[in-house]
Amino acid sequence: MRPRFHLAFPVRSLAEARVFYGGVLGCPEGRASQEWVDFDFYGHQIVAHLSANEDAHKAHNRMGDENVPLRHFGVILSMKEWHDLAARLKSADVEFVIAPTIRFRGEVGEQATLFIADPSGNALEFKAFADEERIFAK
Repeated sequence: MRPRFHLAFPVRSLAEARVFYGGVLGCPEGRASQEWVDFDFYGHQIVAHLSANEDAHKAHNRMGDENVPLRHFGVILSMKEWHDLAARLKSADVEFVIAPTIRFRGEVGEQATLFIADPSGNALEFKAFADEERIFAK
């Protein structure tokens, strides 16, 4: 069994977080209070916390031809899961921060990637490698 991570992040509305994480992404909801809610994010625990600071996630860095949100989180999926998720997001008319693409094509770190944002502006990256042995390859 792989180790699981825990990540807490700010949101402007728990109702929006529930629709996005629970509805659009299909993450089962766990414990909750009036100030936070847990979600099962592909076996990992993420926690949406109410926050009044809506500008905490606006910085970007250049990566190849793309402006990548500096603060982001995500998960590495199998290639099939990645393609299925990309299709589901397109069908749900989710706006992409970075549309589904293959980054570093032909290089050691070649990967399928896409970025979306939740209703509070938190950036999420979903990626996949054709060969998972190359996730940390240099």
